[in-house]
Amino acid sequence: IGSLIIYVLMNMVGYAGVKTGVPYPVLARASFGIWGANIPALVRAIVACFWYGAQTAAASGAIVALLIRTQWFADFNASTHFLGHTGLEVICFVVIWGLQLLIIQNGMETVRRFQDWAGPAVWVMMLILAIYLCVKSGRFAFTSDIPMDVLLDKTKDAGVPGTPGSWTSLFAVAAIWVTYFSALYLNFCDFARYAPDKASLRKGNIWGLPINLILFSLVAGVTTIAAFDVYGEVLLHPDQISAKFDSWFLAALAALTFAVATLGINVVANFVSPAFDFSNVFPRQIDFKKGGHIAAVIALLLYPFAPWEGSAASFVNIIGATMGPIFGVMMVDYYLIRKGEVDVEALYREDGEFRFQGGWHVNAFIAAGIGAIFSSILPNFTNWLPSWWGVYGWFFGVAIAGIIYYVLRTAALGAGAKTAKA
Repeated sequence: IGSLIIYVLMNMVGYAGVKTGVPYPVLARASFGIWGANIPALVRAIVACFWYGAQTAAASGAIVALLIRTQWFADFNASTHFLGHTGLEVICFVVIWGLQLLIIQNGMETVRRFQDWAGPAVWVMMLILAIYLCVKSGRFAFTSDIPMDVLLDKTKDAGVPGTPGSWTSLFAVAAIWVTYFSALYLNFCDFARYAPDKASLRKGNIWGLPINLILFSLVAGVTTIAAFDVYGEVLLHPDQISAKFDSWFLAALAALTFAVATLGINVVANFVSPAFDFSNVFPRQIDFKKGGHIAAVIALLLYPFAPWEGSAASFVNIIGATMGPIFGVMMVDYYLIRKGEVDVEALYREDGEFRFQGGWHVNAFIAAGIGAIFSSILPNFTNWLPSWWGVYGWFFGVAIAGIIYYVLRTAALGAGAKTAKA
């Protein structure tokens, strides 16, 4: 369910990118105004900085788990601490952080080449890992004998409500999965604008999203079940599994699988977007590469505070929910108000159609602001809403902001038409 929703949403944004040929910060001008679009651009950039740090920390954590298998590294890890982390954690974080900067030094072409290599490499390593564990466990299975109390603990730690296997938990997992991609929905047009046509976009998305996600989930499930059969524990991350291996080669394989997969996501989702976003806000001072460097530096500065540590689901929901209202406003504006027709040249004119109120579209900010109250602020900082609301915060943000924007915008257009006739 989640993968199909992701596919549809990516196509919605992607079609706009294919047709207009503009990146997210420029497309946002159609709904938020020629200057107002800088706000959603900065919001997306800031979210990307948080995710940049979170993903870098996750990738470096896999390397730490591998290295501490050696006694010297284990002793060093236990004896040195600074910036709120162990010395080894800091070193690995900085190394992974630096590797990502190397990947993007030559712009989008290097990113594309890395993705072309990383995708197949992760699949090969995941299959080797799954086959090894299945052979060691003596079976290949999609069902497990994991005790319910263990599953309940794991789902609770992940922030998933309901009993594992119930419709409540399945829908919650789907919602969290959809929310995980929330930031990328906004700036997918950064990539889609390079697609030759909508058919090519759909073809790429069908293979890269529902098919790839479903198959990868099945492999991950088989791996988790086999790991439980072998080690008697529910190990949800490759670095946790690698810590159990007797073989250094297999441990390295598991750690590198997780690290490469994480880097692949990070470079695409959390470098490209802020690079465009920051350069859009300050085009004369910041180019694409400088924008990406700014995002990387912010992520590095956040590392001592590690705001992403704790419940992964809560972090995803809080961060992702802030994106919902912006997405709702933009999609309603593009598809329902403008019927997919945007004057691209006007997007680059200060005194054109998208100037609205001095360059700011007040109605868009009203709608997005109200949506954010219900998608992010109330569920995460008050007890006024049901406990399950936060899991679906992104969806509420999209719906509430989209509906309010549609009402305000159509009313404004109607009033404008009456004034013109008069």
